[in-house]
Amino acid sequence: MASERLRLPEGCVVADSVTRLGPDARGSILISGSHGGVYAAYCAARAGVAGVILNDAAVGKDEAGIAGLAYLDRLCVPAAAVGHDTARIGDGHDCAARGMITHVNKEAAARGVARELPALAAAARLAGAGGVSSEEVPAQREARFTIEVPGALRSVHVMDSNSLVEPSDKGSIIVTGSHGGLLGGRPETAVKVDVFAALYNDAGVGIDSAGIGRLPALDARGIAAGTVDAWSARIGDGRSSLDSGHMSHVNHTAKRLGAQPGMAAREFIALMAGVEGNS
Repeated sequence: MASERLRLPEGCVVADSVTRLGPDARGSILISGSHGGVYAAYCAARAGVAGVILNDAAVGKDEAGIAGLAYLDRLCVPAAAVGHDTARIGDGHDCAARGMITHVNKEAAARGVARELPALAAAARLAGAGGVSSEEVPAQREARFTIEVPGALRSVHVMDSNSLVEPSDKGSIIVTGSHGGLLGGRPETAVKVDVFAALYNDAGVGIDSAGIGRLPALDARGIAAGTVDAWSARIGDGRSSLDSGHMSHVNHTAKRLGAQPGMAAREFIALMAGVEGNS
């Protein structure tokens, strides 16, 4: 179903990422392609949404893919997640068009949202929810830090979200907690600058292999990239990707440099850090 043909319930808005919300999100019922982790939930709450539907990102390690639902319960914001195998992560309109609810918080359940309900029907049931003032939302910071890798020829930056990439990261290695999907399927959203290598979470791969959609897009730019298995590392948590992540997929550029699925994330990072020249 094309996005322009979607008939959204009154007061409903759609966004590919909760890190890119406009003023129209305030007081709305938001359907977003973002994973359902705590920071995504925080971004939605800070924007003043009345309710939100996210992607369950396969749930994954420590149930990180839906941890934001309980967080929003504490703020009395109804929230639900659609299945990663029913709609493309990173694509808000696809989540609205094809998404089927897999998880709900108590606030959403009280308004009649339940498993196997289509996303648009769930959004309609949330209409009229009161929302939350941004002043009521406790601060929640994403982490970003640099690590030392013995013998490294380039810097390695670890971050919870791909949105934290900076212009100065050009030519470096980034390790993120973000899902490996493209926002709205647009290749230019893979990463802001031409890093040397990038690591993401596969979000369970999901329908249309959306959870690893960044990998071919980065191949086209000559950037080595891979994903960690969603059950090996908490989505939305860069440190978890670093500490416990195991590679599930690598793109052709990374494979030419010696990367393979099954590697520990730290092994992948050390390999990329020691490669001479450009990929």
